[in-house]
Amino acid sequence: MNATSPPKRHNSKRPLVKNLLLGMLAIVLAIIPLFIARNAEFGGADAQAEKAITEIKPEYTPWFSPLWKPPGREIESFLFAMQAAIGAGFIGYYFGYARGRKRRAEEDES
Repeated sequence: MNATSPPKRHNSKRPLVKNLLLGMLAIVLAIIPLFIARNAEFGGADAQAEKAITEIKPEYTPWFSPLWKPPGREIESFLFAMQAAIGAGFIGYYFGYARGRKRRAEEDES
């Protein structure tokens, strides 16, 4: 940026509106399956895999057992959701950090 050019101003409302619309779209996409498949059983892939394995080879025994089994399905789901949220947080932080570094480098060059 030189002395004759005015500083760049970003429209702060445009990203906010876009983010709100994307958030609302994500919520709608998460809720729609609950209405489409009202009486469906939402089981995990682990249970489906275990069922398929025992159908194919009934004498199969697992190689190991879990160190700790959560007391309920709700806690298991909660821990899975927390794991996904923490991972998404790390990924989002990295992309934000990388974007900030890139912008700072571009500002330093001009």
